[in-house]
Amino acid sequence: MLKIILADTQAIFRAGAAKVLAVEDDFRIVAQCENAERMLASVDSFRANVLIFSTAMRVDIRALVELSKKTKTRLVIVIESSDNSAQYIQLGIAGVVFRNVSGNAMVECVRKVARGENWVQDTGAAAEATENDIVGARVRDRLTPKELRIVALIVQGFKNKEIATQLGTTEQVIKNYLRNVYDKIGVSDRLELALFTIHHRILNEAAAALAGTSTGGQMSN
Repeated sequence: MLKIILADTQAIFRAGAAKVLAVEDDFRIVAQCENAERMLASVDSFRANVLIFSTAMRVDIRALVELSKKTKTRLVIVIESSDNSAQYIQLGIAGVVFRNVSGNAMVECVRKVARGENWVQDTGAAAEATENDIVGARVRDRLTPKELRIVALIVQGFKNKEIATQLGTTEQVIKNYLRNVYDKIGVSDRLELALFTIHHRILNEAAAALAGTSTGGQMSN
């Protein structure tokens, strides 16, 4: 049984990764962490086979590598398309994947890393990531600022009622906005919406930028 820790600031990304990995009979998610402090504590206590963490965790990489040597935990880092994967391998991280990694590629990475190999997502994924940026920008331009604010809150894990409270409107209005967003993007539910947003950097950044302006005002119907 391979014990895995997932660490990322976005709950939806962790949930999506856990859903993919849980399909494998010999994989077990032993912890999910939303910040660096909890991640380090989990590595020390669970002594998992593999830690999958993102650059968003803002952790001292060298300190994490030293801790992982003690616990015999192999490291996989989730990076943005603009990051240099080679630098992480040089620091002692065994696996490098882009945030848009497919489920099959993630599983392959975990298996190889757990066996003691290094695994770096194909550089062709960088071109795919660039294409994702084009798609992300296209979708971003289809959405209104209000819709982008709602998308950002969905990614953060808020429920419709909580979003309505934050935006000063009703739950039904939020449901109406979400139906429009689903149609514009081509997704069917909030999990698909969140994962699509996370996997398209341009869209995710645009939504996050507007999220900070979403409180304190009233949203018109």
